Amino acid sequence: MKLKIPKLPQLLDRKIYKTGQTRGADDDVIFQNRVGRNSTVLIPYQFWNKSFVFPDGKKNFENNFIVLLAPTIYFENKDIVSDLKSKSLALGRNCLVFYETRQNWDKYNPEKRGWKPAQNRTAPLGGNYIARVPATTAINGGGNVIRGFTTTAGKGAGIRLYEYASSETIKKCRLQLESIYWLCFDSVKVASGNGMSKKDAEIRKDYILKICKKDGLLDYNKLNKARMIDNENQTICPLCLEKLSGMGFFNRMAQAEGREVPDLTVTEINLFHINELRYGVYNHKPYNLSWGHHHCNVVTKDSGITGTLKWMKDVLKRNEGRGFKV
Repeated sequence: MKLKIPKLPQLLDRKIYKTGQTRGADDDVIFQNRVGRNSTVLIPYQFWNKSFVFPDGKKNFENNFIVLLAPTIYFENKDIVSDLKSKSLALGRNCLVFYETRQNWDKYNPEKRGWKPAQNRTAPLGGNYIARVPATTAINGGGNVIRGFTTTAGKGAGIRLYEYASSETIKKCRLQLESIYWLCFDSVKVASGNGMSKKDAEIRKDYILKICKKDGLLDYNKLNKARMIDNENQTICPLCLEKLSGMGFFNRMAQAEGREVPDLTVTEINLFHINELRYGVYNHKPYNLSWGHHHCNVVTKDSGITGTLKWMKDVLKRNEGRGFKV
């Protein structure tokens, strides 16, 4: 008889699932809001060159891509059409002119040229341009300019290049991230206190760890070297190296008195990229994703762990030099 694998507590299951989605995005930017990391990729024109590589040795992204050109690049180069063709690009097919500033909108106004804003994420794109120009009070009629990908179902043109991960990579990351939860010193106890029985928690933990080991996702040496676990093979915060309690996956962040937000959903422990997301590499991948304290994640931001530790060292040195004791 096939073993039925117990379900995770809903909050933990949702937390792991959301790691396969991009960050939030408002209506005044071109990016999609919290969609799968395998969605259409937006590539700045300066990165579309001979050294550009697709992830995992592929020849495309799962849901294609759109290259974005600044108006100055398109309109001030008389050979732009042939230049684009030499790079396997064509306006309205896989690239668009992207308006971000009032100056470019006024100088190279697409509406006066009879252009249509794009609406589709696959060829043909349904237009030649997209615009997200912020409002200004310095001039009359200086309201924001939002053109292209504005319908409810089609809001946002795509995702940031560095956020991308294939569906297979997303699946592997979710598996490994769950295994890292189960490596917390109190994971079974916490799970059994949040909707699972102790027996079910032990069954699922054993199953996930076996699957990860089989798929090469539970190499303790790699996890240790990547600052995800300590020498006891227990989960730690990648920045401060403190052991993580499973409770942090369920507990909401404490809020300052008088500044409480009733719908706060941020928990004490968040997704943590060991090497930061940045252009030029695809860092949403196994052995580069773990869990860490919310405040450690906020401090690290886009600087990466090494850069953050150097900054912290300098801060301490300056304080000690002034006679302030820590």
